[in-house]
Amino acid sequence: MAVRLRTRWHRSERSARNRQGSARPKTLDSLSSAAAINIWKLAKDSFLHMEKEGFSFPEDRQAIDVIAEFSVYLLHIIDRMIYGKLAEERRGPLINGIAAQLVETLVANKTDLLGPGDYRGDFIDRLNDRLGNYAECGFDETGPGYDFNRYLGQKVAEVMASSDDKWVVEQVMDIEAPEMAEKIRPVVRDVLGVKPS
Repeated sequence: MAVRLRTRWHRSERSARNRQGSARPKTLDSLSSAAAINIWKLAKDSFLHMEKEGFSFPEDRQAIDVIAEFSVYLLHIIDRMIYGKLAEERRGPLINGIAAQLVETLVANKTDLLGPGDYRGDFIDRLNDRLGNYAECGFDETGPGYDFNRYLGQKVAEVMASSDDKWVVEQVMDIEAPEMAEKIRPVVRDVLGVKPS
């Protein structure tokens, strides 16, 4: 999978104002936004990879829900990577900011694909449920444990229950999840400024 992530801040030679702006410390909003954009790109890229591999998504709702599951997974990985490395008064607002950006992105995409609806509440409920369950899964310096990736695979399989794909859990656990977990490391390191173990 080839996806271009935003891990560097733009530094233009065109004006002194751009050079000064790029040297300033980044705000919580700009960090949250950059992380959320990268999460969404990785999640969408994994979805497209599954589609290319022959997995069928007959409904637009399934496609966006799979991307949402991948996004929640990546958000929790970021939270686990920065836990204990950022002060709690900084970590909490950062994760909440990323989650808020993901909610807005998901609502905009679902509205475009499916028309108006109460997508915000549904996604926030999903986010809270999944993060609580991921918190009980194994995670170490190498990344998510077997149970962490299996939980993601099961949730994606539930979204795709109406399709006849039998290998969804295996595809997610063996290919998509490890790839996403590895690709989110530069975002944590270069965008958020936290060196993952």
